[in-house]
Amino acid sequence: MRLLLIHTGGTIGMAATTQGYAPRAGVIEDALRRLEAEGRCPAGLVLRPLDRLIDSAEATPEDWNRLTRLLAEAQGAYDGIVVTHGTDTLAFSAAALCLSLRGLAMPVILTGSMLPLTVAGSDGWDNLADALRAAQTAAPGVWVQFAGKLLHGARVRKAHSSFADAFAGAADATPPRTPAERFSPALLTPQRVAIHSVAPGGCLELLDFAAQHCDGIVLRCYGSGTAPDTPQMRAALARAAERQVPVVAVSQSPEGGVSLGTYAAGGVLREGGVIDGRDMTPEMAYAKLHHALSAHAEFAARRAYLATPVCGEMHTG
Repeated sequence: MRLLLIHTGGTIGMAATTQGYAPRAGVIEDALRRLEAEGRCPAGLVLRPLDRLIDSAEATPEDWNRLTRLLAEAQGAYDGIVVTHGTDTLAFSAAALCLSLRGLAMPVILTGSMLPLTVAGSDGWDNLADALRAAQTAAPGVWVQFAGKLLHGARVRKAHSSFADAFAGAADATPPRTPAERFSPALLTPQRVAIHSVAPGGCLELLDFAAQHCDGIVLRCYGSGTAPDTPQMRAALARAAERQVPVVAVSQSPEGGVSLGTYAAGGVLREGGVIDGRDMTPEMAYAKLHHALSAHAEFAARRAYLATPVCGEMHTG
C-alpha cells in the first residue's frame, strides 16, 4: 500500500523554546523511524513536510488551498494520505477539505496531538500510528483520527482545550467527501467572512459592521435558533440582505443544531433572510461560506449551496 504523510506543523511536531512550544524540523522524521522500528509504520511511507511548518493558529484559507493542491498532486500516486495538523484549527481544515476535494477516492486522515512528540507521555505516538493504520482501512473521505476515534471530517469539532480526547463529532451515514464524477479540486478565492455570536445586550454594531464590509457571516445563535429581536438586529440583517451577504445561522450549543421557526423569538432571523444552518458546526459553516462565495457568483446559487447538504455536514429533516 502506497501511503503519503503531509506534515504541516502543529503541536505534534513541536519542541520547547524560550518562547514556548514551536514547530521544529526533524521531529516527525524521528518519530517515524521509531514507529517503524516498533512495527507501527508501514514500509515505503513517503513523508512530505511543508516548506514552512506552522502553528495551526496561523492557518488561513490559503493554507487550505495549499493542502488541496498537495492532495490533488497525490491523487493516483497513493492509496491513502495522513495529514499531521495543529489542533486549534484542525476542524476548520477538515471541513474545508471535505468540500474542496470533490470526487475524492481515497482516505485522507487528519491527526495531531495535545502534547508534542518531544514531550514524555505525548499522545502523538498513538495518534500518528492510528492515523497511519486508518489511511489503509478507512473509506474514501476526509477523516480525523484522534484519541482512538475515527471522526467524520465534516462533523468534527474541538471539544476540549487540554484533554487528550479533545475532539468530538456526530456520526453520519453520508461519507465525508463531496461527490463528483471525477476528482476535481476546488480552490478558494479571497473572501471576507465573519463569525458573530449573539449575547444578551451584545454590541450589534459589530454585526452591522460585518453586514457592511464582509462577504458572508456565520451567526452563532442561542439554542435552536433564537436571537434578540431589536431594531439593531433587524437593521443589520436588512443591510446584509441589501448587499446580498449570505448569513448562516448555527447554534452556540455544541449538540442539536438550529431549526429556525421553532420559537417565535427566531422570527427576526427568518424575516431577515438568514439561512438555516441546521446542525452544521461553526467551523463547517465558516468553510462552506468560503466555498459558496468562491464557487458561485449569484446570490441565489450561494444560498442554495449553503442550505443543501453536500458531504454529511448537516441534516435537513
